[in-house]
Amino acid sequence: RHGERWELQLKGSGKTPYSRNGDGRAVLRSSVREFLCSEAMHYLGIPTSRAASLIVSDDDVWRDQFYNGNINKERGAIVLRLAKSWFRIGSLEILAHSGELDLQRRLLDFIIQEHFPSIAMNDSNRYLEFFSTVVSETANLIALWMSVGFAHGVCNTDNFSLLSITIDYGPFGFMDSYDPNFVPNTSDDERRYKIGNQTNVGLFNLSKLLQALKPLLDPRQKQLASQILEGYGEHYYIRFTELFKTKLGLLGENEDDNYLIAFLLKVSLLC
Repeated sequence: RHGERWELQLKGSGKTPYSRNGDGRAVLRSSVREFLCSEAMHYLGIPTSRAASLIVSDDDVWRDQFYNGNINKERGAIVLRLAKSWFRIGSLEILAHSGELDLQRRLLDFIIQEHFPSIAMNDSNRYLEFFSTVVSETANLIALWMSVGFAHGVCNTDNFSLLSITIDYGPFGFMDSYDPNFVPNTSDDERRYKIGNQTNVGLFNLSKLLQALKPLLDPRQKQLASQILEGYGEHYYIRFTELFKTKLGLLGENEDDNYLIAFLLKVSLLC
């Protein structure tokens, strides 16, 4: 009714060409979690996919919930979820990896035309502008995650949206108290996706995006793109500081603000 177009996706409806060895099903408990959390994130003001409906299935789904060898039968479910786009960094990465550069260029032009209206399609630097936008918006998204203590759980390139929204709620979690080592994913033995590492993982994924884009860039654009990527940390730091200063009611600029934020987080950790 607002003249917007949203893409629909059924999570848990069965196998697709991309299911690999999985059954394509979802269990009720994880479906309820995704439904509730995506809506909660939306109302917290964090860019996210939305949930339209949840349907319980009569199918039995077998899952090893804690990855400890104990497989149990659970009730299946399907979530109808919505987003402006489901394209991810991995969508471009897989085409670059397989050398399908013409298809990659067509897909990238489609994404820019549909979802990045500020970028002119006749601009020879449109891919550079696209990358710059994704870098800054990804930094903003992760700062927002950190501001509410949200840990995604599986921050690989297939779970990072090119529109910089939160997608694919799997083993996510919220910290009860501040702990940079908090890991909501019981299968993440190496703690790669612990909450304190989300910013670094974001940088890693953006570097993979740049690697995928490089065949479409000229030497000057490649150099500029590398400089843009180097600015990711500053984008994140500025946004993170803004969000935490707002939480603390700090007005104006003071050189001790950052110290106060770090001190309070440390106090929270010790408590």
